[in-house]
Amino acid sequence: MTGPTPRTIAEHVAATLARVCPLEVVDVRLDADDVLGLVLARDVVAATPVPAFDNSAMDGYAVRQGDLPDDGTEVTLPVLADARPGHPVGVVGAISGPTRPGSEDESGQRSRPQRSGVVRIMTGAPLPDGFDAVVPVERTSTGRFVAGRPTTERTVTLGRQHRDHVRRAGTDVGVGAVLARAGAAMIPGLVAVAAAAGVTTVPVHRRPRVAVISTGSELAALGTTAPGTIPDSNSLMLAALARAAGADVVRVGAVPDDARALASALDSVVGMKSAGLEPSRPADFIPTTDLVVTSGGVSAGASDVVREVLAAGSAQEVDVAAVAMRPGRPQALAAWRGVPWIAVPGNPVSAFVSFTLFARPAVRRLAGRRGLPADRTARVARGWSSPPGAEQVLPVITGPDGVSPAARDGHHLSALPAADALAIVPAGVTEVAAGDEVAVRPLGEAT
Repeated sequence: MTGPTPRTIAEHVAATLARVCPLEVVDVRLDADDVLGLVLARDVVAATPVPAFDNSAMDGYAVRQGDLPDDGTEVTLPVLADARPGHPVGVVGAISGPTRPGSEDESGQRSRPQRSGVVRIMTGAPLPDGFDAVVPVERTSTGRFVAGRPTTERTVTLGRQHRDHVRRAGTDVGVGAVLARAGAAMIPGLVAVAAAAGVTTVPVHRRPRVAVISTGSELAALGTTAPGTIPDSNSLMLAALARAAGADVVRVGAVPDDARALASALDSVVGMKSAGLEPSRPADFIPTTDLVVTSGGVSAGASDVVREVLAAGSAQEVDVAAVAMRPGRPQALAAWRGVPWIAVPGNPVSAFVSFTLFARPAVRRLAGRRGLPADRTARVARGWSSPPGAEQVLPVITGPDGVSPAARDGHHLSALPAADALAIVPAGVTEVAAGDEVAVRPLGEAT
């Protein structure tokens, strides 16, 4: 294996993304528990209008405006029926009483005479046939309705209003209207409008499956202690980052600095061996994982087990890089049994930064997201120093006055809980002063 390839952050992002592509498209029911966060593969269009029918925007009385004087003079009319959501009222006016003559349609047929009157109607109920407006109850002689009380008023006094208080069918969303474009993520608001518009399934890219492995004989499982060991925080952190990026996660936990143990762990997460075949080549495996992320073992130490496995020849498409960044210089890319593998350093802050810069965009692409998360520019509230000759990636806190380091030493693990962004300082800058502008990548952005 040759020495590390010198590379910028942008170049390593491009090298990482070249190894992944959007996953296959599946149709998922809108009421599925895991639909949120999935990315649309095609545009979603309305199957039915919203509202689906003319309905009342107020509690009140449905009227025929022809029954009401144009000047707003109030009249007293009989209450003909009661309309509530889910209980539409058909043609009203069959009972005896004063009527208005019917009108002729285009064929010359005269419509049925309609009785003058109103229909007591609640918000959301379909507007009865032949009625064209609603007068709110508070603007009538009734004053208000009492919940649960049936219709008691036989007549009501009311007048013409400036608004009709009717939600017309299709005025919000028309049939065939595009609700969301391909590449958009399913969010609660989109679920709501799609359901209202008659959509039952959405075409989305399958959710990525990411396996996380941490390496290091010094790592101990959560809650266990032994002399010379430290808690395995990396696999927990990387698993949480992958879930936050929109992936399903398989967390193996810590693997000792042993090449056979790491190879076995990689085999266990990338797929299932086909019956009767030795796992000697990628075709012998049925992939069950879309991406592997490991932490540790990518530097030049005697115990760097990832470098040892990469050099042994079992991995494919090996690319060891020296990225001009602090922290996180040693990086590696490969494939194991054909599954893309991103190897990041073992220092927790380096691993956190590396996942955010390289693995998160890979998860986004697998999920069907288009483009990269956009950096923004922010003013510096409290300055800091930056190492020469490398891009600095510093956990920061954004506030009303600008961004500041998340901890006195931004490369300490204690900086991560408070940080809500990463500041990316160009390689030629050694001092970042208050008032300077700096590129910032938010941490809270979804996939």
